Amino acid sequence: MANYEQKTVTELLVWNTYPGRGILIGMTPDGENAVAAYFIMGRSANSRNRVFVKKQGAVFTEPFDPAKVEDPSLIIYAALRQFKNHLIVTNGDQTDTIRDGFLEGKSFEESLRSRQFEPDAPNFTPRISGVLNFGGPKRFDYELSILKSVDAEGSDCERYHFEYPGTPGLGHLIHTYVCDGKPLPSFEGEPKRVTMENDIDSFAETLWNALDADNKISLYVLYINVKNGRSKDKLFNKYQ
Repeated sequence: MANYEQKTVTELLVWNTYPGRGILIGMTPDGENAVAAYFIMGRSANSRNRVFVKKQGAVFTEPFDPAKVEDPSLIIYAALRQFKNHLIVTNGDQTDTIRDGFLEGKSFEESLRSRQFEPDAPNFTPRISGVLNFGGPKRFDYELSILKSVDAEGSDCERYHFEYPGTPGLGHLIHTYVCDGKPLPSFEGEPKRVTMENDIDSFAETLWNALDADNKISLYVLYINVKNGRSKDKLFNKYQ
């Protein structure tokens, strides 16, 4: 029997010291706004040395202290980028892979065929990606993807793709890790069903406060009106 239970972001995250990076997409209960949220966490000095920055119509991760950057390849990227009637949000440089795929006429799923999990053995961190699609018959729908290692050796890639209609009051959360560990255990199962809120200030604060105080780094939350395209956002950086 299908499980249609929804949980708040607090119920899903407050107990978890290290879910890693996470994407949440959904719709407000009043049906007026599509919602996209992205958060990052960090344990190492390199991972913690980051902030979110809005520029050129996108949201980027950037080093808080450039002098302390050890390896920029997996931590500096465009996390959220608009392309025509799509809003792309990912945990890595596959944001640009998806955008380039759209330019070539590929679908979200097809665009990610050229990518796989991150080469950071022994964790083999999953690549998580999402896209919000506007202007269709239902005005708003969204997709989520996770690319993860098939085994502890990183010998091949498992690919999971999920499609959802915009449903008032419902969101879906996917994150890179089940919890903390050595190595870090990859996210399992389907994206988690989340109870959404109409008020961006309340929802963003609740999500930020649900993340572990020691390990959370940055959070970005965006509400987009599905009728007129007007948007409002909230950005949190632990290090200012």
